[in-house]
Amino acid sequence: MKKKITINDFSPHLFWDVDLFGFDFQKHKVHLVQKVLEYGLITDWNLLKELYGLDQIKEISLNLRSLDAVTLSYLATIFNIDKTEFRCYKHRQLYPNLWNS
Repeated sequence: MKKKITINDFSPHLFWDVDLFGFDFQKHKVHLVQKVLEYGLITDWNLLKELYGLDQIKEISLNLRSLDAVTLSYLATIFNIDKTEFRCYKHRQLYPNLWNS
């Protein structure tokens, strides 16, 4: 029998700015997915896959406004889709960063 996943199973450094007492996995899933994708460890990634499944992670990540370049490349490879399908890629092209172009 699988153990029920709680917020305390994830790395504590992910949620330094969040009140964990009222954390709801369905209500805050976009926030959880983005934190794990950008700052999580491989154990956090595995918990996330178990919690939501790859299809739901893909749907959420395609609509995130910002992702770092490494995470974007990783997700594009995992999901076997082009980077240009991600909202964060389109957003980055619309608003180029003049200092780190």
